[in-house]
Parts: sequence; structure tokens; C-alpha cells
Amino acid sequence: MAEISDKPSIDKLFLHRGIHFLKGVITPEEIDAIEHFPIRDSDVFLVTYPKSGTVWMQQILSLIYHDGHHNKTENLETVDRAPWLEYNFKKVNFEQRPSPRLFTTHLPYYLVPKGLKTKKAKVIYVTRNPKDSLASYFHFNNMLRKFSENPTIMMEEHFDDYLNGKVIAGSWFDHVKGWYTHKDEFNILFLQYEDMVKDLRGAVLKICSFVGKGMDDQTVDTIVERATFKNMKKDVTANYEKLVQKETPKTLTFLRKGTIGDWKNVMTVAQNEKFDKVFQEKMKDVPIKFIWDINEN
Repeated sequence: MAEISDKPSIDKLFLHRGIHFLKGVITPEEIDAIEHFPIRDSDVFLVTYPKSGTVWMQQILSLIYHDGHHNKTENLETVDRAPWLEYNFKKVNFEQRPSPRLFTTHLPYYLVPKGLKTKKAKVIYVTRNPKDSLASYFHFNNMLRKFSENPTIMMEEHFDDYLNGKVIAGSWFDHVKGWYTHKDEFNILFLQYEDMVKDLRGAVLKICSFVGKGMDDQTVDTIVERATFKNMKKDVTANYEKLVQKETPKTLTFLRKGTIGDWKNVMTVAQNEKFDKVFQEKMKDVPIKFIWDINEN
């Protein structure tokens, strides 16, 4: 459990090529080697900034690609179906995995395998409004600290670290802007977490179309049902609970709310104003419209 029991604070991270990574899990040399990772045309890469619907999309892709998952004839965790490229905790030999392969990563566009730029393999990028990402990251960090010997992080500290990119995967602004402005270099589908919350079935249909998976209505309905937040919280193969259930109090869960606008419960008025100012400055050239509240159209 060492890979999750240490707090992911700045003293547990190292900076390499502009991004913070978790110490003891990957080395600078391993990061540099990723760009030479051999890509297959059938590969599908899920790319996200942390706390932006990663686990949710892992579940959806697993349900689309694995009949044994959506019909419950196999008992395999989604993290094994769509493993992390840069954090290969289980030391899987990726080159021996059968096609089509699913991968998950928080890497910026310039650190992913160069083979993705052939535009044959597919990339699905999920973004989430950064205020909710910040809020979810805050709760996630403190969940980890509750079963380690580290004090609870205060929102003021987390707020500053997040804005300054002193967290795993670096700056949200750089990550999203980088992938968006370089989207033409990849065969990529952009999805927004908030659109998935409001119309999960529509998102599933977009994904199926993008990856070339024809599904009948009944299969799509099954995938949507299995991928609802309520059902994922009960599905131990999908919710990462096995990673923390032996360490955390039973009152803590890996998945929390899965909603839009939870940032209002953790950010002060002054923090929100500061965040808005930074957002407007850094994202002024990126034409992505974010939904900040569950009641927005």
C-alpha cells in the first residue's frame, strides 16, 4: 500500500520537465522513456488532469471494451483494464497485453508517447471545471492523510499549491490549455465532466462512435446504468475502494459526490475571486465554456 499511504504533498513530489510526480513510484529516466513507448493503432488513451472524472471514464471504457465487465461474468478491477501508464504500480508488461489496450494517464501533451501523433491510436481527454477539481483534490489529499501519520492539509495551503501547480500533474491551466491547443496533433475526443453529469447516455454514445464500437440500445443502457455514480459507489471493481478499505475508516470513500459546484462548500469568497482572476488571465485564449453549477444550462 506504499503507493497511496504517503501524502501527495509537495515534499513527496519531485519536479521533472515542468511537472510534479510522486516520489518512489516513477523516476525521471522512466518518465523520459515514455515518449518512446511503442503505440498500436488500436490503443485508446484516457487522459485527464487529476480529479476530473478519471475513475468514471475508466469504468465507461471498461464497460465498452469488455463484455465480461458489463455482463458481470468477470471480476477484474477497472484499474487493471485501463492501467496507469506512468504509475505502473503492479509492474505490468504493457507490451504483452492483448489488443485493444486501454491506458490511463495524467501526463501533459508533451510527455506522452510520440507514437500517439500518428493519429491512429485514440486519445480521450476529459476536463472538469477547475474549481471542482480543486475541491475534489482537497478532499482526496485529506482522505489519504487520515490513514497516514500526517496532519490534515488546510484549504489555504491546498489552494495555493493548486494554483501554483505544486501538485501531482502540475498546473490544471497548463494541462488543459496544452492539450487543447495541441489537439490537432492527435486523434482526440474532448469531453467535459459536466456534460457527462447532465447527459451520461449522450457521452457514452459519443465515446462509442469515436472508438468505432457499435452498440445496440440495450447494451448502451446497461453501460449507462453500470456507470452511474450511485452504482459505481457500490461496485468494488470500479471505485478503487480495495485500495483504501484496509487502511481508512469505513466512513471514508474513494468516490464522494460526483456532482457540479461542490467548490462552493470549500472555497471562501476571497479565494473564489482570486481564482476567477487567475482563470481569466490564463485561459483567455482557450474557448472552452465550463459549467460551474449543477443548475446551469
